[in-house]
Amino acid sequence: MNEHSPAYTLDELKLESRMGAIGTEATNREVRRIDLSDFEHRRAQIAEQLWRASVDVGFFQLEHHGIDLARVRRAFADAERFFALPASVKAQYPLKKGSNAGWESLAQVRPSTGTPDQKESYQITLPRMDGLWPSEDELPGFRAAMLDFEHQCWALGMRVLSCFADKLGFERDFFTHAHDPAADDYQSTLRLLHYYAIPPEFKDKLELWRAGAHTDFDCLTLLFQRDGQGGLQVCPGKEVEGQAWTSVEPSSEVITCNIGDMLMRWSDDQLPSNFHRVRNPLPHEYQGARYSIAFFCQANRNAVIQGPAAKYPPISAGDYLQQRIAANFAKY
Repeated sequence: MNEHSPAYTLDELKLESRMGAIGTEATNREVRRIDLSDFEHRRAQIAEQLWRASVDVGFFQLEHHGIDLARVRRAFADAERFFALPASVKAQYPLKKGSNAGWESLAQVRPSTGTPDQKESYQITLPRMDGLWPSEDELPGFRAAMLDFEHQCWALGMRVLSCFADKLGFERDFFTHAHDPAADDYQSTLRLLHYYAIPPEFKDKLELWRAGAHTDFDCLTLLFQRDGQGGLQVCPGKEVEGQAWTSVEPSSEVITCNIGDMLMRWSDDQLPSNFHRVRNPLPHEYQGARYSIAFFCQANRNAVIQGPAAKYPPISAGDYLQQRIAANFAKY
């Protein structure tokens, strides 16, 4: 880091600030698909598969996850409707300092790159949405549809996290209580993302990033992607020094998941939160807009993060998340 770089206080951020290189492409690492069908009868088997995939790569994809594909497609259509609004309308619902709720554009600056991600996003964090929903005149049905989709994502996230609770020796509903949506300090977030189309003059600029290398702040991320709109890459911990990146194939049929920093800390580092990024498309690839939707299972602010072996001192999820937001959204 140079003399003007921020003095990050978390080890995760210190490492992230060194992850800006293009690196190399790794083709020998598998992001496993895990079938959630017949969940209760297969719980032990599914929990073991989730654990192994997370320990090895930190990423996995869910099949037969219970969220109807038609519902996912509607969520994408609603996201496109929102981002198609005039900037003057979206600017009425700005990302507020420390809130992780509202709209931003070109505001997220990753410690790995020091440059803005080439995207806009709209964050939905339920207790913080006063004054941040588009009106029914501006976007009919949007609020109700997003609330419904947010709840479906939360329910699936808690199902997956219950498997990790089993493996860590916590009570099965441990993480469900820690992510209570009825509580005032709930801070899980549904994020709609629009990566801008690549201007022709930048199509060869591989040093630009749609999203620079980072780890996620949360316990678990659910990511919805569209066929043909790729670019997501993961760099498992063993490949960090050489920065060998594995591409994650997008598919509308599956949900791509990854372990976040909160769960890594809660597991005493047994479950790795690995670096990932969204690279610019190569010159021969699709250059148009890219849309994705992420749900971040972020424990309630007052939840205390400490693993079963107490490897690290306790920290509240609110303090933990605030440090990460501050390092990524300098203006906010």
